[in-house]
Amino acid sequence: MMDKIKQFHRYATERAVKTFAQTALGVITASTALSIIDVDFAQIIGVAALATLMSLLTSVLQYDRKPSSE
Repeated sequence: MMDKIKQFHRYATERAVKTFAQTALGVITASTALSIIDVDFAQIIGVAALATLMSLLTSVLQYDRKPSSE
């Protein structure tokens, strides 16, 4: 049971970190900021954090359906 929980945490963490980074890059790219000074980091972090939360919740729903690599 502990191995399954560790595997889930590894899977969910990797997925969440990737989602956070991809969302932050997407928001930065889509913004109209012309320089690093103009970037609204609070907005970027807020949007990326929400996407990360949704990723974690999706991980809970999808984990048992994920094909086993064993």
